[in-house]
Amino acid sequence: MSGQALLPGPVIAIVGPTASGKSELADEVAWRLRGVVVSADAMQVYRRMDIGTAKATPEDCKAPLRMVDVVDPSEEYSAALYQRDARAVIDSLLDEGVPAVLCGGTGLYVKAVIDEMDFPAGESESPVRERYAALAEKLGPEGLHRLLSERDPASAALIHPHNVRRVIRAFEMLEEGRSYAAQHAGFNAPEAHYRVLQFAVTRERSELYRRIDARVDAMMEAGLLDEVRSLAEDGLGATFTARQAIGYKELIDYLEGRVTLAEAVDAVKLRSRRYAKRQLTWFRRDKRTVWIDRDAVSLDDAAGQVCRAYEHALATNDVSKEA
Repeated sequence: MSGQALLPGPVIAIVGPTASGKSELADEVAWRLRGVVVSADAMQVYRRMDIGTAKATPEDCKAPLRMVDVVDPSEEYSAALYQRDARAVIDSLLDEGVPAVLCGGTGLYVKAVIDEMDFPAGESESPVRERYAALAEKLGPEGLHRLLSERDPASAALIHPHNVRRVIRAFEMLEEGRSYAAQHAGFNAPEAHYRVLQFAVTRERSELYRRIDARVDAMMEAGLLDEVRSLAEDGLGATFTARQAIGYKELIDYLEGRVTLAEAVDAVKLRSRRYAKRQLTWFRRDKRTVWIDRDAVSLDDAAGQVCRAYEHALATNDVSKEA
């Protein structure tokens, strides 16, 4: 692509909705290329949140995995900190000539790494954020979102009322004299930080939902409830992190007596399906993305397609979508 020859890379990005099989593909690609997988999952960065985030164990991986177990659940972490840490890992790999395979479904984290995105200093903690977090506790998610609608209707229209973290970020940007909506519009014309080959794994909708439901059932059988109970007993159940994470919030509600276990599990499945829809919408906006239908293509063929595209880009300093 014109203008990208001098950028570092190429970096492979394998993205897609939850339970689509992107992690399996990324691991296979990294293993074939003798590379390293760099996780781009906003919840896998947390220690002790293993089962509910579908975090791969070292025994599960054929290739090394980085950017998991970075901080404790009680610690604040952000896209800005992830950008700093993940780019440091990727830059080190590129300097050593080791292929980097960025993999995850957190669209903002992926974008923060591969594209130029500036975050304000001290983005992870600020008096403004603390003030609006307290206001969220007082007004509730819907009340805080209504307040944003009054002050910045364009931004509020882009953010789900229950996405408290994003609503608070929109308020922060307002106080900085910027608009979340304006930045969001800029996402359609990204300025690349790396030369990137981005592939998204997709499935037919009913198959994806079947896989999501099966994954949640497997997580419960693997001890997700005990994992959540352990976090709650250590006082981490009330943290912002645990309250936001799919699977943890719902089971905390069960442990605190607000719902039955069956209701909690059903809520996890429903919230996971809704999240998958939002992930698909996010990645479809990026015109650089090459889609791989895993219902129609085997793991072997999908990995071969990605590896051929990487080898072509490496040889030609090109990030063409041809594979």
